[in-house]
Amino acid sequence: MVSATSFIWLTFGQANTPKDRKPVSHVRLSIDAMDGGGISSYTPGVIHISATYLGDYEGDVAREMTGLIYHEMTHVWQWDGNGQAPPGLVSGIADFVRLKSGHGPGNWAGPGKGERWDEGYEVTARFLDYCESLKEGFVGELNRRMRFEYKQNFFKHLLGKSIHELWAEYKNKFKA
Repeated sequence: MVSATSFIWLTFGQANTPKDRKPVSHVRLSIDAMDGGGISSYTPGVIHISATYLGDYEGDVAREMTGLIYHEMTHVWQWDGNGQAPPGLVSGIADFVRLKSGHGPGNWAGPGKGERWDEGYEVTARFLDYCESLKEGFVGELNRRMRFEYKQNFFKHLLGKSIHELWAEYKNKFKA
C-alpha cells in the first residue's frame, strides 16, 4: 500500500506537496466476504477486497490483488469535487492510475472502446490516458482542480477543447 501511495502521489503531482494531499492518517486492508457480490470498495479508512472474488479468480491473483490495491488506494487520495464529479470519472481516474502503474488486467477494453467518456473504469481510464498524452500531468492537474468542486469545463481550461470535442477526437483516433 506504501508503493501504491507513492505512485499515486507522483501521478497526482503531490510527491513533494503534502499540503495538496487529503489528510489521511491510516488505511486498513480487509479481505472478507462482501455482500452484494462486489470485487472491492473503499470506505473511509478501510479498503475491502472480496475473498470470494480472489478465491475464484482465474489468473495471476497477486497481480490482480496489486491492481485492486492501486485502484482503491487512488480513491483514498483523490479529490472528487466534494461529491460533484461524475462517478465514472472518479472510478476512471482510479483505473487510470492502475493502468499507468502497469497493474491493469489484460481483459480490459482497449483504447477507443466505450460509449461515453464518463462510462467509468477502464473506458474512462483509456480516455484519460489519451488526454494525458495531449498534456503531461493532465490527470494530476484535473485532480487538483477537483479538490473543492467539479466543472466539466476543467477539460477545456486544461486542454483547450470541450469534453465532447476531446471524446470525438479520441474515438476517431482509435476507429477500426
